[in-house]
Amino acid sequence: MTEQQYNLRVAHLYGDLMNTYGDYGNIIALRYYAQQIGVDVTDQLVSLGDDFNADNFDFALFGGGQDYEQSIVAPDLQRIGNEVTRFIENDGPIIAVCGGYQLLGNYFIMADDTRVEGIGAMNIYTENQATSRFIGNVTIKNSETGEEYHGFENHQGRTYLSEQERPLGQVVVGNGNNGVDGSEGVIYRNVFGTYFHGPILTRNGNLALRMLELALIRKYPTVDWHSKLANVTPEFF
Repeated sequence: MTEQQYNLRVAHLYGDLMNTYGDYGNIIALRYYAQQIGVDVTDQLVSLGDDFNADNFDFALFGGGQDYEQSIVAPDLQRIGNEVTRFIENDGPIIAVCGGYQLLGNYFIMADDTRVEGIGAMNIYTENQATSRFIGNVTIKNSETGEEYHGFENHQGRTYLSEQERPLGQVVVGNGNNGVDGSEGVIYRNVFGTYFHGPILTRNGNLALRMLELALIRKYPTVDWHSKLANVTPEFF
């Protein structure tokens, strides 16, 4: 009997525009760990004018970009917003970084005070800072798992969560979402949003394995992925 082949299909949302900080590295990290347990990872660019069918993908990456790129992406994202939201509401795992994180919310305010509408897949919003940015190394601790995650932040936006979401972690070092409430990032269903560059899954193998397990359990629920991944050592940079 031929051994079953496992695969994950990744949508790289607007990866030709929203990849300012090498966020594609998150897909590389996912593939690196998946290969160790015999899972193939393929990725497809979904950009301006492209269709997005929530049923065709098992994971999505939505990276970061500057205000100019976000202003180009935002109106096109509205076109596929319902399908992206359906993917999220069906527990599709997503890593959303910086600008991608902001665009999944209700709106964000650019540096020049222009309001840009998101798709409202999460009930978050992002205000601006008139004369400052949050820049520097960040360490956070996830209150559910006790894991620490490390990264680098560089953002002008100040993001606020609602009661429907919880933070990815509490700030140990750095500013996080808004520099006020001690939160960094967001978890909503299987969406993990963050301001961490680095990229986050490359620098934090523990989170990469967590995201990989979520995707695999969703697609292949009868397989004991937890046991398989227990033999994989997370790496940190």
